[in-house]
Amino acid sequence: MQISKMAAEGGGKEMNEIKTQFTTREGAYKLLSHSEYSRPNRVPFNSQGSNPVKVSFVNVNDQSGNGDRICFNVGRELYFYIYKGVRKAADLSKPIDKRIYKGTQPTCHDFNHLTATPESVSLLVGFSAGQVQLIDPIKKETSKLFNEERLIDKSRVTCVKWVPGSESLFLVAHSSGNMYLYNVEHTCGTTAPHYQLLKQGENYAVHTCKSKSTRNPLLKWMVGEGALNEFAFSPDGKFLACVSQDGFLRVFNFDAVELHGTMKSYFGGLLCVCWSPDGKYIVAGGEDDLVTVWSFVDCRVIARGHGHKSWVSVVAFDHYTTSVEESEPLEFSGSDEDFQDQIHFGRDRANSTQSRLSKRNSTDSRPLSVTYRFGSVGQDTQLCLWDLTEDILFPHLPLSRTRTHTNVMTATSPPGGAGSGSGGGSGSAGSGTGAPTTGTGNSSNPSANGNNSGGNTPSANPLPAPLPRSNSLPHGTGSTTASGTNATPTPNNKTGAIDGAIATGVSKFATLSLHERRERQHHEKDHKRNHSMGHISSKSSDKLHLLAKTKTDPAKTLGTLLCPRMEDVPLLEPLICKKIAHERLTVLIFLEDCVVTACQEGFICTWARPGKVGLLSSQNQANSPSGTVV
Repeated sequence: MQISKMAAEGGGKEMNEIKTQFTTREGAYKLLSHSEYSRPNRVPFNSQGSNPVKVSFVNVNDQSGNGDRICFNVGRELYFYIYKGVRKAADLSKPIDKRIYKGTQPTCHDFNHLTATPESVSLLVGFSAGQVQLIDPIKKETSKLFNEERLIDKSRVTCVKWVPGSESLFLVAHSSGNMYLYNVEHTCGTTAPHYQLLKQGENYAVHTCKSKSTRNPLLKWMVGEGALNEFAFSPDGKFLACVSQDGFLRVFNFDAVELHGTMKSYFGGLLCVCWSPDGKYIVAGGEDDLVTVWSFVDCRVIARGHGHKSWVSVVAFDHYTTSVEESEPLEFSGSDEDFQDQIHFGRDRANSTQSRLSKRNSTDSRPLSVTYRFGSVGQDTQLCLWDLTEDILFPHLPLSRTRTHTNVMTATSPPGGAGSGSGGGSGSAGSGTGAPTTGTGNSSNPSANGNNSGGNTPSANPLPAPLPRSNSLPHGTGSTTASGTNATPTPNNKTGAIDGAIATGVSKFATLSLHERRERQHHEKDHKRNHSMGHISSKSSDKLHLLAKTKTDPAKTLGTLLCPRMEDVPLLEPLICKKIAHERLTVLIFLEDCVVTACQEGFICTWARPGKVGLLSSQNQANSPSGTVV
């Protein structure tokens, strides 16, 4: 199958075809049409005005070896199936549980991985009217309803997640911009809660609930302006990253209730967020069509990725393709228990990569060659995969234009200086999108402030040939300093005219005034309206834009550490950028054998990783119905 060009190259006719496979350096990923999950009738869902389709996974550790379970919402309906993945064709005629709701729609859900057994699972479901339900789809029980009378919050639930390591605590975000901490053991009371200020800082305040007896919510977080679109716990559960409609990423120390750092989108709201497996980097996506990589330890933007043509709805790290190349064997500083405690998905989540990543916290001066893989899907119906490579992670080393793209042969100049990258991180990384799609996350337990000195590294340890040296677009032959000086993109003879043209285009885009950019958006990006999220009306988005104008002047943040100019940070190009659905994409989850995506039509697609497609018998492939999406 012919692979289409990168989105950055323009697209053309090929972009209109829906792809059923794509190839990266690991090999070919193939869509398994017989492993497609949807409503039993397989009819495309008319998604006008409905909430995004979301997917959650859990492993119940049953003895048969088929312990994966999948939950997804489509419109007013919620389904719970055995997930057979790449092993067998999906049997849609036998859901374990199916629920149809009246007067409200499920918006997000999350399984408690600690308490899951073959006989019982705890599933939280958030709703468009503000309630949160605790159900057991195996026992077919509904045990509790929180915020039943909507006395706590009347707005839509945007994200719900169990607190990592807890069997009873969970966190709920609403489109009001508030977050609430609940305990399943406590009641919500019969009157509206009264609050007492616990702590406040810049654009956030945390309150405790004042009452004679303990009741829910335990805490109320007021974060930013406008809707709080998603949050994600870091791999060790200690930090919380939140993205809001005001365009800000805010990272909190969850237990200490303190703000760790902030970042501002290039423009518009931020819609999704995820953590790297080691908790050192956060990726956010949103209405600026970009993916933004933020360093947890340095509290600054280290790269942006441009490949989507509309809003980015989900970002997620691929724990299984993140690679570490070592110069010499190193001692691992942590213990096995550090990892076992963090396993939320019921199986070992690529611990070898996690432990090797955590070695970067050691004081050994030999740096590791690390490539982080992450993905994004958007309302443009496209899937993008990205590699975050050494030259982006260690910005103190010279970034010459000769080291970009896949041109490994010219990357011969020895890097000088030290690269620092470290982190503290926490919770269910890769937990998904505007809703709790529990995904790829669990991992090592890095210290919060472990420094990783790169030392003076002769280029004895370059990335191996199959790994592209970088898919970034740095800016001219001069090096870019950590503080981000304005470097004008000047084409280098060695890189050819194409690089120069792209760099010039980027700098042009970056120098547009806010007004010009909005005008250009209005005329050239009408596709955004076609793909706009069903639950955000044009009126409400206009209000949010007005709110953004009055509350936060973008001109004051642009060019600062909060929001560097486009030419001040490397611009990543996607490894692949493929149109894979007819409707906007709402789910991206990386599993061990496959990648799972879902679109607003209600189709959950399984893409077999390279070499995994043969796990299905040819008989299954012959007998299975053809996929509806492709």
